[in-house]
Amino acid sequence: MDNIYFLMIIALAVLAVADLVVGVSNDAVNFLNSAIGSKAISFRTIMIVASLGIAAGAVFSSGMMEVARKGIFNPGEFYFDEIMFIFMAVMITDILLLDFFNTLGMPTSTTVSIVFELLGAAVAMALIKIGADSGSFTDVVNYINTDKATQIIFGILLSVIVAFSIGALVQWISRLLLSYNFEKKAKWVGALFGGVALSAITYFILMKGIKGTAYAGQSFDIIGGVKIKDFLEDQWLAIAGTNFILWSFLSYILMNFAKANIYKLIIGAGTFALALAFAGNDLVNFIGVPIAAWQSYEAWVASGVPASEFSMEILAAKVPTPTLLLFIAGMVMVVTLWFSSKAKNVVKTSLDLSSQEDTKERFQPNFLSRGLVRIAMGISEMTTAITPKSWQGTIDEQFKKPVIALSKNKVHELPAFDMVRAAVNLMVAGILISIATSYKLPLSTTYVTFMVAMGTSLADRAWGAESAVYRVAGVLNVIGGWFGTALIAFIASGTILAIISFGKGAAIGVLLFAAILLLARNYISHNKKAKELAAEDSLNKAESSSIQGVIIESAKNISNVLKRTNKIYTNSINGLAKHDLDSLKKNKKQGEKLSNEIDDLRDHIFYFIKNLDENSVGASNFYINTLGYLTDIAQSLDYIGKVSHKHVNNNHKKLKYNQIKELKEIDSKLDEVLNQTQEAFAIQSFEQIGIVLNKKQELFDMVSDKIKTQVARTRTEESSPKNTTLYFSILLETKDLITATMNLLQQYHDEHDSSVTPATIEQPKEE
Repeated sequence: MDNIYFLMIIALAVLAVADLVVGVSNDAVNFLNSAIGSKAISFRTIMIVASLGIAAGAVFSSGMMEVARKGIFNPGEFYFDEIMFIFMAVMITDILLLDFFNTLGMPTSTTVSIVFELLGAAVAMALIKIGADSGSFTDVVNYINTDKATQIIFGILLSVIVAFSIGALVQWISRLLLSYNFEKKAKWVGALFGGVALSAITYFILMKGIKGTAYAGQSFDIIGGVKIKDFLEDQWLAIAGTNFILWSFLSYILMNFAKANIYKLIIGAGTFALALAFAGNDLVNFIGVPIAAWQSYEAWVASGVPASEFSMEILAAKVPTPTLLLFIAGMVMVVTLWFSSKAKNVVKTSLDLSSQEDTKERFQPNFLSRGLVRIAMGISEMTTAITPKSWQGTIDEQFKKPVIALSKNKVHELPAFDMVRAAVNLMVAGILISIATSYKLPLSTTYVTFMVAMGTSLADRAWGAESAVYRVAGVLNVIGGWFGTALIAFIASGTILAIISFGKGAAIGVLLFAAILLLARNYISHNKKAKELAAEDSLNKAESSSIQGVIIESAKNISNVLKRTNKIYTNSINGLAKHDLDSLKKNKKQGEKLSNEIDDLRDHIFYFIKNLDENSVGASNFYINTLGYLTDIAQSLDYIGKVSHKHVNNNHKKLKYNQIKELKEIDSKLDEVLNQTQEAFAIQSFEQIGIVLNKKQELFDMVSDKIKTQVARTRTEESSPKNTTLYFSILLETKDLITATMNLLQQYHDEHDSSVTPATIEQPKEE
């Protein structure tokens, strides 16, 4: 039986590495989003700076490991075997929970997850012990560090509200003073901003860096014989003031003589600082439990006492963590940062919600987001009413975005936000985390950095009338996920602990195997989706400013749509023939996806028309009509996919053999026409369109004949109303599909005949 604990230590070590990987994938958003969003420095430089910050923070994080040992529960109330079960339940829960959020692309708090997992497992174990001893439920408080748990919950609420509010206020003031033309301001203005930002970041680095090292507790005569950490906290004003003067002077020198961009320096330093804070603060979330388990194991082995009798009071003492383990953990985090595609997915969520430019909104509005936007609009109207018009004009001028003369295909490469907002994000996040650290308040770096970014977005007018309800809905979804994390972590960890407690080694083996299967499944699924996305015939927005360019670009989209149309239609018929619910479900999603992509193209019409040449306005009619026909095609496919899936999902009768045969005949003929059409558009041989148009009547006649046949069949032999409804629905939508396709072909045929031959069509210029 004793060997089981050694095997558990090995399992916990493996889980620690896996947890580091999924943890970094989640928390990369904390320190990458500002630098990546502003595009102030190259991605490679950002990654190098962040990697150095992580490596430094990991080595300095020894002091934070106390949280896993005694921060949440009272270790002296548990025996060694019970502690090991708690640690195992926590690690299994943590890795699955974080991987789940990473797969969704949602940033969550690793701090909150580990705390509530420890709390859930400890409470479950305490209840088991109390039940075995016939004790009272109220005895749970003897096992749990209730003060710490209360502080964590308070910290969640406080960090969300304070970070958002302070971020919005500082960004509003910064923009009011600097405007969007900040690079044209006097050098002393940039120097003062640099002094404030860099002094805040420097103090933050000192607080987060030194406090986690062994030097924090040392005292020197030069600072009055007090400990370094106490000196930093007591003399913060003097340190910050000295830093401000030094950095302001240095910023002025760099801007005047070295022609340096001080905002880039701020973003680089801030990225390093937050990466250091992430590793210093959050490394305990990933390896704190396994290290505590290893130290418990060493103490138990040395004691010679049975596992069920060895009290874990030893965990209450301060035990240093080996620097080598911290360094190895830091290297794992750095490697993950460079290679994790899920990390990029989580970063994208944060950038999309804070972007100054138009993005594809991934969150749908809800009643709460609409209500909050209406309240905000009401407050804005009231504020405008009582603000003098001269002030309003001055404020609006400072918030006026400059018009950047770029060709349309370059607009989408603009940064998500400018360097002022990126600098404010990093500066405010650093200040808030430093304050929390000095007052020993539990704080989630994820909550702070995300909410600061959202607050600065609001203040910077990134959430306009076009995007506000979507962005607010996104923020509410993320916040809801945070609170859901706490609840899920508590319940799941407690449940797994109960299973382990009763099942012992066998239960641990089964749970570990199940965890490996789930992680592997998520990894394979994520890679599969990424490959499908890369290989998919996605649609591109029109960027040309002439009718000739639009014809060429639209031809590429039409070729892709027709290729996907053929596949979706065929899959619908085959799915009905086999009564295959899974394939129909996937096919329905493909139809919805195509419809959404075409909707995105329609949403782009405003920018397309704005970009047209004065003598090429006719291109707008052509493009709008093209999108209209593509929309009709997508709607027909979407409807066919949904009714087919609904029919099988509701377990209705299969279509009859003759009905399936007739649908396959239509599918075969449509396949021939669509393939020929798709090829014509793919190679831009528009003469072939006329050949396809000649088959229009043949297709219509075929569908009409099937409708007549079904009418006769219904009057004489058909006995299933559902089958009849489905069959007529598919035939009628097929007719609409053919109509839209032929109208699209006719438009191209007419335009081709009235303009130039394909060989003389001017190809769109490549940027």
